Amino acid sequence: MENRFTKLLGIKYPIIQGGMAWSSDAGLAAAVSNAGGAGIIGTGGRTVEWTVEQIRKAKSLTDKPFGVNVVLLAPNVGEIIDAVCAEKVAFVTLGAGNPVPHFEKFKKAGIKIIPVIPNVKLAQRVEEKGADAFVIEGMEGGGHIGSLTTMALLSNVPPKVKIPIIAAGGIVDGRGMAAALLMGASGIQMGSRFLLTEECPVHPAFKRRVIEAVDTDSVVTGYSRNSGVRCLKNDFTARFLAKEISGAPQEELNRLATGTNRLASVEGDINNGAVQVGQSLYPLDSIKTCKQVIEDIIAEAERTLAEAGKIKLSLE
Repeated sequence: MENRFTKLLGIKYPIIQGGMAWSSDAGLAAAVSNAGGAGIIGTGGRTVEWTVEQIRKAKSLTDKPFGVNVVLLAPNVGEIIDAVCAEKVAFVTLGAGNPVPHFEKFKKAGIKIIPVIPNVKLAQRVEEKGADAFVIEGMEGGGHIGSLTTMALLSNVPPKVKIPIIAAGGIVDGRGMAAALLMGASGIQMGSRFLLTEECPVHPAFKRRVIEAVDTDSVVTGYSRNSGVRCLKNDFTARFLAKEISGAPQEELNRLATGTNRLASVEGDINNGAVQVGQSLYPLDSIKTCKQVIEDIIAEAERTLAEAGKIKLSLE
């Protein structure tokens, strides 16, 4: 499945793995890349030392391209960017802030730039400033979300830009991939599906909770404050939403949420931690290797696209 995005990154399949904080390490990134996709090391909440260590470890595990996700609002973002440039990874994805001021540094290092954008205006801006591709991420995805759905983004963005578009948000199988490609995307980004892989280091209790979840278990905290985070319903989300609805100060909400991602992902406290995962929950029913995940998705996408070609429409 070769297209302009696979050629851009030098990968076999147009699938990149989401840069999930506390979940996306060297082992996961290398496994995705070795399977023909593009793995990503997530630096959210991490130190510069950890980032460099993981980049070098990934290089020892794969000779395929992989990237790093940079959280632009992180307090150590400047140091993280300097380290990523020094290590010369294949590409970066950039979110949670304005990516444009950092483009020149990445370009000088020969690193492909793939910002995550929430609307047409920003898509056009990053294209004009020299982005190589970008991710459009709908609110169906897990973790921090925007205000537009994946379907709306796929309807609005592709006709307005020329560089490759990567669709994300609620895409967990080959049917979702086929739909994104038909609507103008050049590839997909998946986070939630790669959580349920043998190579993902997220706590086993977290994985079990995702497998057990039903479609109505997803909830968004912080949406009324323009800082929505999608996760599964539990004691933490109940406490947070009660305070949010009652009008609690943002500082109080921030204190309540601090550390909850790590609490669920690393320590396995699925009651008091934030179990961040997207809305497409029923297909997330088993743990596979990254190779199995990618092969299954590509096979299903090809079958779906073949079936789509048989659909006949008539205006008669």
